[in-house]
Amino acid sequence: MNILSRRALLGLGLLGPGLVTLSSCTGGLFSGQYFGPEVTGIIVYKADRKMILLHGNEILETFDIQLGNAPIGPKHFEGDGKTPEGQYWITHRNPRSQFHLSLGISYPNAEDRAYAAAQGKDPGGDIFIHGESPYPNGLQDWTAGCIAVSNEDIDLIYAMVNPGTPIWIKP
Repeated sequence: MNILSRRALLGLGLLGPGLVTLSSCTGGLFSGQYFGPEVTGIIVYKADRKMILLHGNEILETFDIQLGNAPIGPKHFEGDGKTPEGQYWITHRNPRSQFHLSLGISYPNAEDRAYAAAQGKDPGGDIFIHGESPYPNGLQDWTAGCIAVSNEDIDLIYAMVNPGTPIWIKP
């Protein structure tokens, strides 16, 4: 990570006490394989449109993201256009995604299902980290509740992140 990227993260409040950066975990051009430190967690900062891959307290990579078309607040119901907030897990890899590649997120969890049921509604599902839409529309937040990154970024994320990795999605 170069000094400008580090300063940008500091300015966004994404680097705090105990967090350090690693320089070039990928070692240059991406070949579809990843041999660096294991990704032990993912943090998404919705308001800052940033996603950080961590190994312990070390930042491995940082990505710009796009969100659901109604990005403020947590997802509660099918079709609300919101991206979930809370702790989830990466469930699986999808190499045949309509959005290049994707990683499944365990939304809805038990709390999400209970909240939706209490309101007499469906919590929705099929939330992913995925590549760009094949139908660009120029909107900053365009997904139905997923976390979108560039196709180049999802290639790297897909190689780095294993099912079972925790993901914290913050407002």
